[in-house]
Amino acid sequence: MSPSWRPRIALLVCVPALAALPWAMAEAFTSGGTLRDTDPLDHWYPIALGFFAVAVVALRSVRRALVPFLVLAGTVAVLATGLLEPPRTSDDSYRYLWDGRVQAEGISPYAHPPAAPELAELRARAPELFPVGTDCKGWDLRKAKAGFCSHVNRPTVPTIYPPVAEGYFAVLYRLGGGYGVRAAQVGGAVLALSLCALLLWLLPSERRWQAALWGWFPGVTVWAVNDAHVDTLGVLLVVGGLALAARGRLVGGGALLGAAIATKLIPALAVPGAMSGMFARRPRLKDLVLPVTALAVVALTYVPHVLASGSGVLGYLPGYLKEEGYDSEKLKRFALLRQVVSEDHAAIAAAVMVLAAVLYVLRFGDPLRPWSGALLVFGVALLALTPGYPWYGLLLVGLIVLDGRWEWLGVPMAGQVVYLHGLEAQDTAYGLALAAVVGGQALRTSVPRLRARRSAGPGRPIVPAR
Repeated sequence: MSPSWRPRIALLVCVPALAALPWAMAEAFTSGGTLRDTDPLDHWYPIALGFFAVAVVALRSVRRALVPFLVLAGTVAVLATGLLEPPRTSDDSYRYLWDGRVQAEGISPYAHPPAAPELAELRARAPELFPVGTDCKGWDLRKAKAGFCSHVNRPTVPTIYPPVAEGYFAVLYRLGGGYGVRAAQVGGAVLALSLCALLLWLLPSERRWQAALWGWFPGVTVWAVNDAHVDTLGVLLVVGGLALAARGRLVGGGALLGAAIATKLIPALAVPGAMSGMFARRPRLKDLVLPVTALAVVALTYVPHVLASGSGVLGYLPGYLKEEGYDSEKLKRFALLRQVVSEDHAAIAAAVMVLAAVLYVLRFGDPLRPWSGALLVFGVALLALTPGYPWYGLLLVGLIVLDGRWEWLGVPMAGQVVYLHGLEAQDTAYGLALAAVVGGQALRTSVPRLRARRSAGPGRPIVPAR
């Protein structure tokens, strides 16, 4: 194919695939599929992923001047489908609105669980969260011990979310509390679109197509918009923090990373990336600026809540960790590691793997590409822990866009399979994700060498690919 025709052919392939992608996502959300009835989702999600893959591959060959417009237009269309229906597979956003409503009353979100007698009057004024007359029939409804029906999950335990997330919930409620869960979905769409715009701005022109790995990825629409997970705010803060760190603005970078940690805790795994290469030279006092700033921001966000609620600011975190199988009594995680080590040693092996990744990044990471180190540490952590909540992978997707290592997309996809189909799918899903990461890295290493060998010709030296 003539090089002059390649961008035109790519555009003719990309546009129809991109137009079909929101159609497939709309069908996924409106076909009746929920966490209790996954058959429609099992049908439409793979179709959407197929259109996504075709559109992104074609986008790489489209004229560079058109790429930002296609990425943004496609992102708006795909994200909008997440607003067509209430959450299909997660009820976390109902807790967000409850925490926001509680704060609007001047009550600490850590003070009482939703089922507390002290909040009975407030529950009565929130029928969108505690419906009456539904017989509690619905995939996202449950009967609390006190007898009322609740959209809010775990109504008998206090909130688990850190202070910055709680601040976001308060803003959501004040701006759109009257619209119920739709307010959280719109908030998620705004955050996801903002991150797409930021990624387009950060990426050089030849790599702006990578922003589509965020904006067009079906998982982003599911987890960030339809299910409205607050993790999206954490991703936005992490990307901003790493971008500042790469430019040497350590205070600003540390502040944004600290705010991200105070949103969902797991962004703490991105901090070693921001400190990439620190052990490759003699340590300096300046090396402590970013982590100390991040720690200070986390501490400052907690101070008002500690004064109001004491140790209650931990909320349901200890119980959550036990419930999710990160203890020795009910081991549900570490699926891949349990294939090679005993259950008693799986948690230790996971910690060793993550620590090894951290040390590698601190020694060999590129300080000009802190997202690369963050991707390695966080990706290794997800493969070691094999969580069943796919929205944890939103941060991974954001880092994938910056680093361009598309093969890691299989990891959050594996989390989605496990979330919809249970632990019996855990070994296979995460095993395939690991194979994709290893295979992608092998291709990334071997293909440039093969091209260099072919182009070198007889008698010409081969320059190793960097």
